[in-house]
Amino acid sequence: MTHVSILGAGNMGPAIAGIITKGGNTADLLTSSDADKPITGDIVILAVPYPALSQILAQRGDQLAGKIVVDITNPLNFETFDSLTVPADGSAAAELATALPQSRVVKAFNTNFAATLAAGQVNDQPTTVLIAGDDAEAKALLTDIVTAGGLRAIDAGSLRRARELEALGFLQITLAAGEKISWAGGFAVIH
Repeated sequence: MTHVSILGAGNMGPAIAGIITKGGNTADLLTSSDADKPITGDIVILAVPYPALSQILAQRGDQLAGKIVVDITNPLNFETFDSLTVPADGSAAAELATALPQSRVVKAFNTNFAATLAAGQVNDQPTTVLIAGDDAEAKALLTDIVTAGGLRAIDAGSLRRARELEALGFLQITLAAGEKISWAGGFAVIH
């Protein structure tokens, strides 16, 4: 059994917690008002908007050392919804990995909406979580948690693939915000 700490209790945090507990693992949700509570999970999922990462690093960066840190953010311009805010050859996950050299950073869940995580499907297809990272053991552990929770997982490659995952997440969010797709729908992976 793996214990996971989730920072952020918006839509995504509880949806991810549901997957974790459905698979027989444990999860605790920590909000910004829980800053005094220690992080106890072997895996820490950052289920917060991209702009909140700097505050988390300032407040809890030392607690993330030695842990698997899962970045679910999409670094988009929330004012205009017209661009990503990281360099074209970079990603939020790469920035996080640089800031947390003693952590194993993985990118996942950013191409999923909370509703499709909770439902376990996108239309009639199983929800698939795309996972990118440089640490094979960290990716395998997260894959096991995702699949135990009833979803599919695909290893999308190294952490360099986070930039493509973030672009895909950005596209899906802008389509939903523009009411071209539903927040309960989105992209499905068929294989």
